[in-house]
Amino acid sequence: MADHITIRKAEGTWSVRAGGAVLGESTEALELVEGDYPPVIYFPRGDIAMAFLDRTDKSTHCPHKGDASYYSVVTKSTTLKDVAWSYEQPKDGVARIKDHLAFYANGDVTVEQI
Repeated sequence: MADHITIRKAEGTWSVRAGGAVLGESTEALELVEGDYPPVIYFPRGDIAMAFLDRTDKSTHCPHKGDASYYSVVTKSTTLKDVAWSYEQPKDGVARIKDHLAFYANGDVTVEQI
């Protein structure tokens, strides 16, 4: 694993909301800290209402984590484009985030400990 990335179980229960709806809650979320960036919470896919997410064509590459696939969240009134991502084939050093999703907490989406 890259020396500047740490992954640990996120303590407590975490939720993600979009458009006023709860997309998921988890007691099995992971917290990934990379360098000086704020921590990112990764939710197990099984704890997310995947029916509200549509995979998009966007992808990005991180030299430490691998290739990320992106998802839009479809709410009653709008589509929040590319607000979730997943490393479906992460590099060995960060393999724990496989089958997990992270979300941009941007005002339209909230990620919080409850």
